[in-house]
Amino acid sequence: MPPSRFEPSSIKNKVKREEIARKQKKAKRQDKLQRRLAQAKVEANDPLAKKKRLAQNVPRTLDNMREYDPSILTANPNAQSEAGPSTTAQGDCRAFPSGEPSEQPQDESAADIAADPFTAYFSGELDPGVPPKVLITTSSKATRVTYDFCDELVGVFPGAEFIRRKKGKGFEMGRIAGWAANRGYSHLMVVNEDMKKPNAITMVYLPEGPTAYFKLTSIELTQKISGHARATAHYPELVLNGFVTRLGHTVGRLFQTLFPPMPEFQGRQVVTLHNQRDFLFFRRHRYAFRSPEKVALQEIGPRFTLKLRYMKKGLPAVKNLGAPSKPLQFDDGEPQDADMADAQEQEQEAAGSSQDYARKEVVPPTEDEYLWMWKVRAGDD
Repeated sequence: MPPSRFEPSSIKNKVKREEIARKQKKAKRQDKLQRRLAQAKVEANDPLAKKKRLAQNVPRTLDNMREYDPSILTANPNAQSEAGPSTTAQGDCRAFPSGEPSEQPQDESAADIAADPFTAYFSGELDPGVPPKVLITTSSKATRVTYDFCDELVGVFPGAEFIRRKKGKGFEMGRIAGWAANRGYSHLMVVNEDMKKPNAITMVYLPEGPTAYFKLTSIELTQKISGHARATAHYPELVLNGFVTRLGHTVGRLFQTLFPPMPEFQGRQVVTLHNQRDFLFFRRHRYAFRSPEKVALQEIGPRFTLKLRYMKKGLPAVKNLGAPSKPLQFDDGEPQDADMADAQEQEQEAAGSSQDYARKEVVPPTEDEYLWMWKVRAGDD
């Protein structure tokens, strides 16, 4: 395109200025299109030229420009000298500094896995065909929006059960965790609400912790997803992507314990947790084989995003643990006698099963002990 005599910004006539600017933009688009068509023609005859261009034109993102961290377990520091600073090993898009390579803490990771509280789940002591019992409840004075989201969570986790949280004092999260642990539950999930919207999830692994607190955003229920599929009662598969650090392994193993170890593949349901930039994107799909070469995915829902804020040892603390309080009750719309009878029947069945073991009474602590916190304010210890 020949250079114009005047720049559009220097023309005082508005109509003429817009006309010249529009012509310049159209000429630039046509020139770019012609260059791309010529490049595509060359690459069609020479596949190596396309590979070379893709290797050179790697976008710079926060992930591949992140400096090497020894806690990244799947990183390969030696990959930089072989493939350049923008390529990494095992699909982990992180670049490393050109300094000395660091060794991976494989021994520390193995020690973490051997000593974490999820060993009983992965060691095969439990029946792989029985889903973990998950108690789902809400914060006090929850609204209908939070109850709808809890109903979606009950459909996601096979062994989940929702019980409304009773209003009033004496129903701290630590007391509820102890109550659930003494009745055979393996997880407690509390959905917090703020401004009449669910904004956080607290996951407690019973009976000894840890406790993880996640911020909750971008919620979209199943009914709002266009063309969604219907969920079935089959146990889903679980896909964890991007949990490559020591903390990520702990969080990933926590999510693994929410699902049965043996999925039911005939249901063709898969739950995906994708970790990117410390955000956990939750999706649930059903896959269908259209042909021997092609497979299609249909989203079931719900979809939401989590971000870990902190992780504590043990159960949530109860500051006034020694103070007398009312016995723990749940407002589930049924008479209290019926609830007590159901609880006694469940306890008798659990006692008669050969797979259960004797549980000691779980008491929540009085002080919190943090394993990890996302941000510490100035002046905090």
